[in-house]
Amino acid sequence: MTTAAVFGAGGKLGRHVIGVLDGLGISTRVLVHRTPIVGKNLATVAGSISDPAAVEAVVRGADIVVHLATAKEDAATFFDVSLRGTFNVLEACRRQQVRQFILFGGDAALGIWFYPQPIPLDEHHPRTAYPGHYAFSKVMEEVMAEQYAIQYGVPVTVLRSSWVFEGADLLRHFSLLQNVSPTEPGHGFGEISPEVLEQVRTRQERIPVLTDAGGAPLRRHIVHIDDVMQAFGRMVDNPAAIGQTFNIASPAPFDYAAAADYLSRQLHIPTVTLRCPSYHSFEININHARAVLGYAPENDFFRMAERAIAAKALP
Repeated sequence: MTTAAVFGAGGKLGRHVIGVLDGLGISTRVLVHRTPIVGKNLATVAGSISDPAAVEAVVRGADIVVHLATAKEDAATFFDVSLRGTFNVLEACRRQQVRQFILFGGDAALGIWFYPQPIPLDEHHPRTAYPGHYAFSKVMEEVMAEQYAIQYGVPVTVLRSSWVFEGADLLRHFSLLQNVSPTEPGHGFGEISPEVLEQVRTRQERIPVLTDAGGAPLRRHIVHIDDVMQAFGRMVDNPAAIGQTFNIASPAPFDYAAAADYLSRQLHIPTVTLRCPSYHSFEININHARAVLGYAPENDFFRMAERAIAAKALP
């Protein structure tokens, strides 16, 4: 039976990865740090990804290694988790001579809307981290994996996904009240006028229409977790995926004006226009994943919105 070792199994994506591997009939061993992890055909090893011995124990005997562990914007832990941890996992993969190492990356490595993006972002776009620890770590993880493939022949596959949504996540992103704090003007949404701050203080919900410096509605790319898992399932133990990086996103980017108008009509909540002069529209090119993996994402913005509304309506 094929065996997989998984790091970061307790996170948003990791829980779904365990399900995909089980559906493929793959026995899985996971590293458990703080979050308990349960599942079928699942073994656990307690420890920290910063501990080489614990990492080696998880990888030993595995055919496939999946690495999702990350620390976001936590300055105190990101180095040990994202950098030292990735190094430990790659070292174990090298020593154990695994059949495939799958790294879950992110479009943060490409800079997304923090920099002007005149053409769709494909797999050859330069890695350009935006400010902060998370984007920096996404760049460094990819670089380390790439170099281990060159130096030691580690069979690397990189799944580089856009911002991942599930459940009612989309509604939280399109909520003025959940993304603007009166004590932190502009948090998440660019320029916030006194009028908008007053709406927040008085709990008047609005659907934001984010625009660029010139007033044009921003366009951005996201992805539903089901489509990420579809791509992952097509990569697992797939010889065509070895040595490849795949951008994974929804079928097309969405326009904030069209998106906000749709949600406004569905939820009966007014819209508000918010100028974001530091952001730029961008699109992710997913043609490589379509061609090599047969990736066929099913969730565009409107399908994601329908699912988010349905999820919110559940008791």
